[in-house]
Amino acid sequence: MRPQWTWFRSAHCQDSKSPGPDQERERRWAELFDQLDLNKDGRIDIVELRTGLAGRGLSRGSLEKMVEAGDTNQDGVLDFKEFTQYLRTHEKELKLMFRSLDKNNDGQIDAAEIQHSLRTIGVEISLQDATRILQRMDKDGTMTIDWNEWRDFFLFRPLTNMEDVARYWKRSMMLDIGEQLTVPDDFSEEEKKSGYVWRQLMAGAFAGSVSRTGTAPLDRLKVFRQVHGFVDFKGTVLNGFRYMLKEGGLRSLWRGNGINVLKIAPETAIKFTAYEKIKNVMRSKNETRNLRVHERFVAGSLAGATAQTAIYPMEVLKTRLTLRKTGQYSGIADCAKQILQREGVAAFYKGYVPNLLSIVPYAGIDLAVYETLKFAWLNRNRGLADPGVMVLVGCGAVSSTCGQLASYPLALIRTRMQAQASVKGAPKPSMLASLYSIVTKEGVAGLYRGISPNLLKVVPAVSVSYVVYEYTRIVLGVDIEGGM
Repeated sequence: MRPQWTWFRSAHCQDSKSPGPDQERERRWAELFDQLDLNKDGRIDIVELRTGLAGRGLSRGSLEKMVEAGDTNQDGVLDFKEFTQYLRTHEKELKLMFRSLDKNNDGQIDAAEIQHSLRTIGVEISLQDATRILQRMDKDGTMTIDWNEWRDFFLFRPLTNMEDVARYWKRSMMLDIGEQLTVPDDFSEEEKKSGYVWRQLMAGAFAGSVSRTGTAPLDRLKVFRQVHGFVDFKGTVLNGFRYMLKEGGLRSLWRGNGINVLKIAPETAIKFTAYEKIKNVMRSKNETRNLRVHERFVAGSLAGATAQTAIYPMEVLKTRLTLRKTGQYSGIADCAKQILQREGVAAFYKGYVPNLLSIVPYAGIDLAVYETLKFAWLNRNRGLADPGVMVLVGCGAVSSTCGQLASYPLALIRTRMQAQASVKGAPKPSMLASLYSIVTKEGVAGLYRGISPNLLKVVPAVSVSYVVYEYTRIVLGVDIEGGM
């Protein structure tokens, strides 16, 4: 059973009317230390911290930083003196940050003060985003943050200055399920110059690689069902796997995964670079202007279209390699060579139009549903820790599923057009012709052929991507605690 943090609530009342706030604070810390010291040996190790603070959404990396900062004798654990000294020092740092935010010295921080303070360190956010930040810490619903709310929220997070707080609030999360890459987040100039941005994107790309590899068999089954429909590829998911194993053995389940992973890095780099350029054009002469929500969505969609245009030949190769029979191609280069010789350059852009059209409904619905679910959770749990892993995975899974349901017919048409081998110079079936053919032969349900294995891979893909992303960020030095 998770510990009940009653000491936070009691501190709020007693700090204001106790004649000895220092003594009350020491008593509160002693109670906390006793709760965290599970084996009652007078010391707290990383395992006890993770267990005792499990409900606060803290990563192992952040807790390790806390131990490292407080462990003055370098024995790997915190005794009571080290624990209280760390909290005493950290409270002073938090107090300085609180006062720097409280511009009018009224003991309260509002959304405008959060927005102004972040702007002074080069982080541009809208007043709406600042309000959302405030709501994460506002326990009493006053739409302001007092010192107690500020301290309680950040007490166990290893943040020492406003730049750290800004990164915590603005943290970018990339959850890749192998369909569409997420729209890049906004980063400050300081983060761009320091290389923080590219380390963040690298962490996302690596997480996507592992996630796609883990769910590649389901992805291959989806492509088979999309292309062959119900006539040539009947049966359940299990029967589909039996067919692939019989035709090519265990390794055949990962056909097409190599290029599916290879295209992540260039797509991420192109999408982020294009996003930054498009934002600058939208801002025109006012370089400090915040983009409105619909402008950010348009910029993200255009950046996605730019990236897809650049890497689209790899998408076609991925489909052909996924569907190949044993011995059909010796590798990526051989596949590209055969397509070029038999079908010409235009074959590398088959299905390009439905692919572009699918970007907007997928990205828009995915983002809208995810934000709605996440902030609904935050509003119902005011002042508590950030959503835990299961909440974030749940939000990502539901939003991705909704995005897929909206864009799946276009994705299916794209895949079928990519898979259609044709004689060089022969007429190519159009998107509308493919749509008509599917509906007349298979009915409306044919537009969702293969969606079951696609939905089955959502939760494992999001989960694996989340875990790998977190650990990769720690290795790359971008472990700033926070929610998505």
